[in-house]
Amino acid sequence: MARLRRLLGVLAVPLLAAPALSQAAAAQEPDMPFRNPDLPVDERIDDLLGRLTLEEKVSLMHQWQPAIPRLDIPAFRTGTEALHGVAWLGEATVFPQAIGLGSTWNPELLEDVGSVVGTEARGFNAIDPDYHGLNLWAPVVDPLRDPRAGRNEEGYSEDALLTGVMSTAYAQGMRGDHPDYLKSSPMLKHFIGYNNEVDRSTTNSSMPARMLQEYYLEFFRPAIESGAVSGIMASYNFANGRPAHLSPLIEDEVRSWNDVFVVSDAYAPTNVTGSQNYYDTPAKSHAALVKAGIDSFTDRGEDSSFTTASITAALDAGLLTESDLDRSLRNMLRVRFRLGDFDPPGLNPYEDIGPEVINAPEHQQLAREAATEQTVLLKNEGDALPLDEDGAGDVAVIGPLGDTLYEDWYSGTMPYKVTPLDGLRERLGADRVSAHEGVDEIALRVAETGDYVTAPTDESGGQLTTSGSGVGTAETMSLFDWGQGVYALRTEANGKYVSRGWDDVLRNDQVQPNGWQVRETFTFTDAEDGTVLVRNVQSGNYLTVGADGGLTTGTADAAEATRFVRETVSSGIDEAVATAEAADTVVMVVGNNPYINGRETDDREDIRLPAAQRELIRAVTRANPDTTLVVESSYPLAINWADENVPSILWTSHAGQETGHALADVLLGDVSPAGRLPQTWYRSVDELPSILEYDIARGDTTYLYYDGDPLYAFGHGLTYTDFTYSQPRVSSSTLDPDGTAEVSVDVTNTGDVDSDEVVQLYSRALDSPVEQPNRELRAFERVHVPAGATHTVTFDVSGADLRHWDVVSDRLVPTAGRHELLVGSASDDIRGTASVRVPGSVQQPTRHLAREAENVADFDDYQGVEIVDRSKTAGDSVGAHAGDWVAFEQVALSRSIRELRLEVAREASGTARVQVRLGSADGRLLGSADVASTGDRYAYETVPVPLDEVPGGRHDLVLVFGGEMRASTVRLSR
Repeated sequence: MARLRRLLGVLAVPLLAAPALSQAAAAQEPDMPFRNPDLPVDERIDDLLGRLTLEEKVSLMHQWQPAIPRLDIPAFRTGTEALHGVAWLGEATVFPQAIGLGSTWNPELLEDVGSVVGTEARGFNAIDPDYHGLNLWAPVVDPLRDPRAGRNEEGYSEDALLTGVMSTAYAQGMRGDHPDYLKSSPMLKHFIGYNNEVDRSTTNSSMPARMLQEYYLEFFRPAIESGAVSGIMASYNFANGRPAHLSPLIEDEVRSWNDVFVVSDAYAPTNVTGSQNYYDTPAKSHAALVKAGIDSFTDRGEDSSFTTASITAALDAGLLTESDLDRSLRNMLRVRFRLGDFDPPGLNPYEDIGPEVINAPEHQQLAREAATEQTVLLKNEGDALPLDEDGAGDVAVIGPLGDTLYEDWYSGTMPYKVTPLDGLRERLGADRVSAHEGVDEIALRVAETGDYVTAPTDESGGQLTTSGSGVGTAETMSLFDWGQGVYALRTEANGKYVSRGWDDVLRNDQVQPNGWQVRETFTFTDAEDGTVLVRNVQSGNYLTVGADGGLTTGTADAAEATRFVRETVSSGIDEAVATAEAADTVVMVVGNNPYINGRETDDREDIRLPAAQRELIRAVTRANPDTTLVVESSYPLAINWADENVPSILWTSHAGQETGHALADVLLGDVSPAGRLPQTWYRSVDELPSILEYDIARGDTTYLYYDGDPLYAFGHGLTYTDFTYSQPRVSSSTLDPDGTAEVSVDVTNTGDVDSDEVVQLYSRALDSPVEQPNRELRAFERVHVPAGATHTVTFDVSGADLRHWDVVSDRLVPTAGRHELLVGSASDDIRGTASVRVPGSVQQPTRHLAREAENVADFDDYQGVEIVDRSKTAGDSVGAHAGDWVAFEQVALSRSIRELRLEVAREASGTARVQVRLGSADGRLLGSADVASTGDRYAYETVPVPLDEVPGGRHDLVLVFGGEMRASTVRLSR
C-alpha cells in the first residue's frame, strides 16, 4: 500500500539488508539447534523443549517469563496494550478510539494505523526489552451489541463482518508483512460473549447455538483464519455456563481455524476458585485451565509464585503432565521464535527499529488523517456545513469538551493535544474565536463557620483548606456534570481537578479524572436545612473539615459529614448564552468523559447526555440558531432534542492528539466527512433489553434484528455532496452454495465537492425456514469520487455467505431460496436492489427424535432458559426454571410413539414437573412426569415421560419445565 510504504520508509534499509546478513549468519554453526534459523520452527521448538527442565517450563507459564541464563534465553513479557496506539509506556502516537477507527470503514487506513502501532511498539521495546513487550493485546473484537456496555469504546462495531475486516487489517499492520518474522504479535480480546461489566466474572452469557455460530464466533474467525493475529485472550465471564477461560470453544472452534497462543485475562485464573467458585483448589483449576487451552497465565502482576505453585501442585497430584505443559509452551514459543528472540543479529528486518520512530511526524499526520476519516456527519440541514472560512464571521466554541481532550483507560499518553478550540483558532485566528465551557463556577462555604473551601495556587496543587472568608480565584471551582448526579470539580486556582488521595486528603493535583479507580468524582446530597453533603464516589466517604481546616474524605457516616452551602459564582449557561449571542456562528462540543461515563468495570445506566449538557444545547441553540453540534463520545447517545432542533451535527470518538485539526478540516470544508456509524443509535434505553440478554434476536437489538425507528441507523453518515447509485447488476441470478456472484453498481458524485462515499451491500433472506436478520452487511467499500465523476464498485457475494446454522445437523447449511441484495449508503438508505436464488429446498428439515437422542440445547425456540454446562469440561445443557420452555420444530411423530426420555439433573431438593405439549407451550398436553432431585447439577438421570395419543406427521414439540432443572438430551421411543 502506497501510504504504508511512505510512512514506514524508515524500515527500508534493514529490510534490504536482511538477505546479506542472513547468508553471513548461516555460515556460523549455531551452538544448539533451537538457535539455528535454517531449521523449521517446529524442530527448533522441539529442541528447546527438550532442553528445558520441568521447573523452567513451569516458570514460562506466567505472563512474566524469567530469563534462563544457562540457555541464554531472555526474559519475556506478554501483554502490551495497543488498542489505538501503544499504551501505558509513555508518550506515543494516539489514534482515535477503536469505535472511531471502526467508523472509518477503511481497512487500508486501519492497516496503516496498525503498522505504526507495531513500529512504535518496536521502538519502545528497544528502550526496555524486558518490560516493553512485543505481544500486543489488541485488537478488541467484542460485539458492540449494547451501547450501555462500559467497554463499548474498545470495539469496532455491532456487525461481525465490519469488525472482522477492520480487526484483520489493524492486526495485519501490527504484525508486519514478513513471511517469517513478526513486527509485533497481536492478540484478539476477549473470547467470548463479553459485553457487560456488572458482575462480569459471575454472569453467564447464554448464547444459543445459532446465535453463537452465526454471530459471536464470526467476530473472531476472520483475523484468526487469516493469520493476522497470534492468538486470543479469554474473557472474564461465564460463557454458556462455564468460565470462558475453560470453554471447549477454545479447542473445538478457535484452534480448528488456526494455531493460536491463548492468554488469560488479568487475575482471571484466580477467579476460577474465587468469585466463580468453579473449582475448589488452585491445583484443580490450573490443571483445567491448561487442558482447556490456556497457554499463559496473567495473574497477580509480576508475582508469578501463585501460578507456578498451582501448576506445580497440579503436576504433583497427577492432574497435569509435562506433555500438557509442552503443548501450551509450544504455542507460546512459536510466537517468540517469530519475534526473533532466538535468532542471531541481522536476520530480523524489524530489529533495528529504535525509539526515534515514536510519534514521528509521519505518524502524527496519519493520526490526523484517521481522526478526520472517522468523523461522521449525522445531520446537515440546509447545508449548514461546511462553514465558510471567510464568511463564518466570529465563531464561539462552547461546551465542556471544547478545549480539552480526554484519554481513556487503554489510551496511550498524548505527546501533545490539539483541542477543537485550538484547531479553529489556528485556522481562523484567536481574535475571531471566543470560547466558554458552559459549566457553572461554584464555591463551597462551610455552613457552621462561614469559611470557604480554598485551593492552593501552586501548579502541583495541595490540600484543600477552609481558610477563605470570601470568594476569589482560589475559592472558585468549575463544576462538571457527568450525569446521574456525578460531578468533577476543577479548581480555578491552578486548573487542576480535586482528587481524593489514598490517604483520604483532598488535593487539587490532577490534570483530568483518571486511573483504574477514579478518585476525582463527587456527589452532592441535599440536607434538610438547605445545605449539602459532598461525597467522594470512589471511597464512598463524605467530606469533612479537620481541626486544622484541611479537607479529607474522613467519614462514611453522613451524620459526621461537614455541611456545606453550595454557592453559584457564575452560571455556565448564562455565560455560554452571552458568548453565543455575541458570535456569528457557534460550534458546541459536548460528550462523555471516558473515565466516568462507563468504562471497564462500569456499565452505563443511561445513554443520554448529562442534564447540564442537555440544558446547554437547548439554551445555546435558542440563543444562536446558527449552531453546529459536535458530539465527542465513546458510545451512541440519545440526542433526540438536538436531532430535531440543531441544524448540523457531527460525531467523533475521542480521537486522540489530532482531534482539533481533524474537526477544523471537516468544519471548514477542507475534507468532506464520510465516516459511517458502526453501531445503531437508539432513542432511549427503554428500547433495549437487559444488558445480560446475549441473544440479540430475542432482544431485538442491533440493526440485524431491531424493528424500531433508530435515531441514527447502522451505516449512517452524510457528506458535503450528493451521490446517485445505478441499479445494481448481478452476474448471475442463481448462486450455488460454493459459487460466487459479482454485484456491480455505478456511484456518481452529482455535487461540486470531491468526497469519499462508503458503498454498502446487504442481503436479506426471503424464503428462509428459520428466523434471519432483517438485513445483513455482506460487503462494503470506501471509495473516493471527484465531483462529477462516476466510480463503479464491484462486490463478490459468495454462496458460503448465505448460510445459516442448522441446529439439527449442527453445521452451517445453505439458506436456500431467494435473497434480496440491497445496495446503498446506510442500512436504512438503500438505493437499489437485485436478487439471487440459492438452489435447494426451503423446507425446514425434519427432526427425527425417535432415531437418536438430540441435545436439548439445540432447540428451535425457547423462553426463559439459558445455556449451561453439561459438565465442567464438555457439553451444553439447558438450565430451566418454572415456566420456562423449549420447542423442537417439525418433529417426525407417529402413533406408535409411547414415551419421551429426557436426561435431566436437579440439584434442588424435592421434585419438579416437566410437561410435553404439542404445537406450543400451552398446546395439547401429551404427557408429564416428575423430576426428582439427583443431588448435583452434574448428576444426570433419564426420566421417562409417558405420552398419550401422539399424532402422526410433523409437529412441534414443546418441553415445559415446572421447576429448576437441567436438561441435556431428549429422545422419543416406541
